[in-house]
Amino acid sequence: MKRVLLINPHYPIAETPSPPLGLAYLAGSLEAAGVAVRLLDGVVIPLTKERLAAELAAFAPHWVGVTAVTMTVNRALDIVRQVKSCDPGVRTVMGGPHVTFTAEATLQAVPELDLIVRGEGERTLTALVSADADGRDWETIEGLSFRRDGAIQHTAERLPLADIDRLPPPARRRGPLGRYRTLGMPVSLTTSRGCPYKCIFCVGRRMVGARVRYRQPAAVVDEMAELTRMGFTQINLADDLFTANRRHCLAVCDEIIARGLHVRWSAFARVDTVSPETLARMQAAGCQAVSFGIESGSPEILRTVRKGIRRDQAVSAVRMCRAAGIAPQASFILGLPGETPETLAQTLAFSAQLEQEGLCYGFHLLAPFPGTEVRARTADYGLRILSANWDDYHANRAVCTPAGLDPAELDALAAKWERRLQIYLEDIRRKMDRGAATPEERGQILNMERTVILYELMMGGVLEGLRLQSASAVPEEDQLRLIARQAAGHLPAFTPEQIADALLTADRRQGLRRVRSNGHDHWEWVDYL
Repeated sequence: MKRVLLINPHYPIAETPSPPLGLAYLAGSLEAAGVAVRLLDGVVIPLTKERLAAELAAFAPHWVGVTAVTMTVNRALDIVRQVKSCDPGVRTVMGGPHVTFTAEATLQAVPELDLIVRGEGERTLTALVSADADGRDWETIEGLSFRRDGAIQHTAERLPLADIDRLPPPARRRGPLGRYRTLGMPVSLTTSRGCPYKCIFCVGRRMVGARVRYRQPAAVVDEMAELTRMGFTQINLADDLFTANRRHCLAVCDEIIARGLHVRWSAFARVDTVSPETLARMQAAGCQAVSFGIESGSPEILRTVRKGIRRDQAVSAVRMCRAAGIAPQASFILGLPGETPETLAQTLAFSAQLEQEGLCYGFHLLAPFPGTEVRARTADYGLRILSANWDDYHANRAVCTPAGLDPAELDALAAKWERRLQIYLEDIRRKMDRGAATPEERGQILNMERTVILYELMMGGVLEGLRLQSASAVPEEDQLRLIARQAAGHLPAFTPEQIADALLTADRRQGLRRVRSNGHDHWEWVDYL
C-alpha cells in the first residue's frame, strides 16, 4: 500500500484560517483508491524540521504533497527542501493555484520538487499515486508538470470534473480538527465549484473553471450535520458565489429547514445576485453573514476590472441584508488599474456611506497573483510591480501601483485602516473597564483574546513542557488555573487570569485532556476528532 503525507504550510492566524478543505478532499480521494494518508497541518501545529523528520520516520511515506497559495508558497517550498534533506528518496509534489500557474519557473528554481499537480488535484494526484503503485507509466497523466531529461515537461490540461458529487467526501478527520475547534475557528465546505464571472484580479475562474458545478443539496446538508455533530459552531460556505444560482441556493436552504438542522453559516455573494426572498430563506436556514466583493466606489474602475456591478446595487444589497436579519460584509480593493487619488476618495466615501447603512467592511491592496489577467497584463493596465517576494503578497501592503499613484499613499491607507480597527478594540476595552460595554462587545474582545492566547500556547509548545505532580483529588479547573500561572511567563502580554479563562474555555470545548504518567500530570491538545 502506498503512503502519502499531505502538508499544509503555516498560514497567519490573523487571516482566520479554517481546516484545509482542499487537502481533505485529496485525502478522501486517495483513501478511496486504497492509499494510506496522513495530514500534517502547519497552521495549528508547529512544523519544525525535527517534527517533520519525526513524521517522515514514523510514517515512511512514498509521496509527500504540499499545498500553497501565493503568500505561503515560500514556506511550502522550504518544507519540500526539508523533506528531501530528511529523505532524498521520497517523491515530492505540490499543488494549488500559485504553482499551477508558475509550474515551469517553480520546477526550475527548486530541484527538490519532483512534480506539480495543476488545477483541480483530486483525480490527478490519485491517478499519479495509483499508477506508481501498479508500476504503470504516470507521465501521460493529465494535469502534471515535471522534469525529464533536463527539461520541464507538461502533460495535457485536465478538464474540471463535470459531476463533483462523484468525488469522495473530504477526509477531514485526518487533520487536527480538534485544534481548530478549540480555537473557535470556523470550518468550511463547498456546495459548488466554478465562477462564471470575469474579474481581472481573481484566479478562481482559471483554477476551477467558468462553468459552475453544483453538489446535491442533500449531500451538502449531510456534511453540515456531520460538522455540527463534531462541535463546530460556525460553517463557511466557501463557494466562489453561493448565490450565483438562485435555484441551487434555495434548494440548499430548504433542505436545512426541512431537516430542522440548527446551524450557523456564512456565504459569499454578489450584490446583483441577492433578493429579499433569497436572503429571507437563507436567514431562516441559519445564515448569519453574507460577504460581498464590492471592490471600488468608482464606476469607472468597476468597469475596468469587469466587476459587472453598480453602486446602487451595492446599496440595495446591504439594505436587503439588514432587512432580512443577515449581517452584510464587504471587501474593497485599493490600487486597482486606473486608481487615482480621486478614485480612492470615491471608494472611501462610498464605504463610509455603506457603513451608515450597516455594512461591516475591510480594505485590501491589490495583489496581482499568478494566473490572474491583471498579472499577465500589468503593463497594459498601467501597473508597476514593486515586489518579487511572494511573502509580501498578503494584500495588506502595496506590491504594485497604478501609474501616477504613490505606493506610500496606499500603504498609508492600509495602515490607517489597521489603526482604526485597533482604536475600535481599545475603545471597547476601556468600556469594559468602566462596565459600559455591551454583551456583544465584551464577547467580541474576550473571544479574540482567548483565540490569541490558545494559539500562542499551541504554537509555542507551552503545555507540552509543563509537568505537575499527579493529584487525582485536585479538580481539573484548579489544575488549569495552576497551569495558567506557570504559563504566564511565556505570554507576558496576558495575565494569569486571562490565560486561565482561555484554558477553561478550551476545556469546555473538549480541546484539552489530562494525561497521567510516571507520577506526573500533563495536559495535551485534543488533535483528532
